[in-house]
Amino acid sequence: MVQIKTPEQIAKMREAGLVVAAIHAATREAAVPGATTKDLDEVARKVIADHGAKSNFLGYGGFPATICTSVNEVVVHGIPDEKTVLKDGDIISIDAGAIVDGWHGDAAYTAFVGTGHAPELIELSRVTEESMWAGIAAMKNGNRLVDISRAIETYIRRQPKPGGGKYGIVEDYGGHGIGTEMHMDPHLLNYVARKRGKGPKLVPGFCLAIEPMVALGTPHTEVLADDWTVVSTDGTWSSHWEHSVAVTEEGPLVLTAPDCGRAKLAELGVVAAPDPLA
Repeated sequence: MVQIKTPEQIAKMREAGLVVAAIHAATREAAVPGATTKDLDEVARKVIADHGAKSNFLGYGGFPATICTSVNEVVVHGIPDEKTVLKDGDIISIDAGAIVDGWHGDAAYTAFVGTGHAPELIELSRVTEESMWAGIAAMKNGNRLVDISRAIETYIRRQPKPGGGKYGIVEDYGGHGIGTEMHMDPHLLNYVARKRGKGPKLVPGFCLAIEPMVALGTPHTEVLADDWTVVSTDGTWSSHWEHSVAVTEEGPLVLTAPDCGRAKLAELGVVAAPDPLA
């Protein structure tokens, strides 16, 4: 069953989303050469505490940290620790969440550590982020779930990959519903699978975490011995971007973006819904 939210409940999710945005801002500043991934986790814990929120990652299925820190070939669910020291030229995807009054926010971004990144890495992150925004732009009243999947996949497939070949759209993980839980129905693929049909119709109050994961090589992944860390099977590096988004009568509302997604959606000819907390 898909959980449909009232405008008042969406406003609560917006509060949680702003906490996630604050975590992103703080960890982005802290993701510098010499920092450990545990340092970033401690930054996130402080932001959550300062906002009087709760972590929805810590303890989830036994996960031992407040954020996921996925470096280079790690696709998702990297566990922060003292041993992983960020180096100049690394990329890191930071996935963060928060709970406010029982309502969840969840978002991720890819950051460049230091300088000297290869052009293909810069383009990888750009393609992944822009595919997310293409999916968000398709999150309109009356569309179907598959329209979001199609928008994400179409954008990625149309981008030339530096050096040739195709980007790997990770198949084993995707977006999801969000609300009173972090992961809810429906599951959102980042590509179109004909056998799954069109999926549910998008109506006001429908909330999703849209999160493409794209690799420079294979779309296939494996889980390491810690039962959490997901890596590409060929060792190629990957990017992960995510926002929590609500369908409203007035357009998409990007709950985890400081400006509700207004600027990026305008570039795509889409009007974002107004901030319910304004």
